Amino acid sequence: MFEGFFLGWQTRLEEDPLQSCEISSGILAKAQLFATPFPSGSELLTHRVPRLRIFQVEFRPVTFPYTPGIEVAGVVEDVGPTVTAFEIGQAVFGQVAEGAYAEYLTVPIETLALKPKTLSFVEAATVPVGATTAWRTLFDNGGLVSGQRVLIQGAAGGVGLFAVQLAKWKGAQVIGTASTANLDFVRGLGADMVVDYTTTRVESVVQDVDLVLDGVGAQTLSSSLVVLKPGGTLISIASPPAQEQARARGVRALMSRGAASTPLQTFTQLIDEGQLKVTAGKTFALSEAQQAHEYGQSSHGRGRIVLQIVDGAENTFA
Repeated sequence: MFEGFFLGWQTRLEEDPLQSCEISSGILAKAQLFATPFPSGSELLTHRVPRLRIFQVEFRPVTFPYTPGIEVAGVVEDVGPTVTAFEIGQAVFGQVAEGAYAEYLTVPIETLALKPKTLSFVEAATVPVGATTAWRTLFDNGGLVSGQRVLIQGAAGGVGLFAVQLAKWKGAQVIGTASTANLDFVRGLGADMVVDYTTTRVESVVQDVDLVLDGVGAQTLSSSLVVLKPGGTLISIASPPAQEQARARGVRALMSRGAASTPLQTFTQLIDEGQLKVTAGKTFALSEAQQAHEYGQSSHGRGRIVLQIVDGAENTFA
């Protein structure tokens, strides 16, 4: 049975439409108004809280009307009659298949967790995909254990910043790549070694790595293969690695697949315990979604880009 709740901040009125955004060829094409959905069965609704929607650039054909966005943070406004896991007024965060560029959203409860108390809503909205992808890649797909050496390509990105910290938390020796501007940032995440990819070829200074998480793809995949020890593993979250090259070097190469084996609540605990730091990227208003997509295509900054639904949300805590 589907269980979910509804995220929102305006008053619950049928005549109150919700604004959402359409994407055409990866760029915001137009905004449309849709009637506000209501919780039914085992669904929920949220209200009163500054909520944010994490943004991700999407380059794929879609059928309109279409509302993009896959990560959310907000407050429960209402619940369906069979929902017992969450209560009205609780601050939550989570992941959805689509539709987060909106003022209201129904969400399956299994994709949500209580928001970390130490994070703002802006920060919380950047966690679900990055943290779960890092966990899945390192531990579920890669089998990383204490004492191994791991290279994180793109260590300052939305997945990389969690991967560095989770690998260090596990007891691995962590090497990260970053631009000159982000070297100190990645060191602050706990990396034992950080390579400036703008000045240094990583394969010239790194060898005998057990696992590589490649968040960059394309030409970076070649250097990722070279640094592996025989029997090592390359896992890409960006683009498929070359299987012939991997076989020739005696290593495994694959794309990160599947769902993370740990629930989102794990990250709430790790964050509130101070084990994981969270860094949000640039924040845009919902009306600036096109600018956000354009920025995402041209920028390689820290963290994930956020669309802010309510003014001042970045200063709001649960």
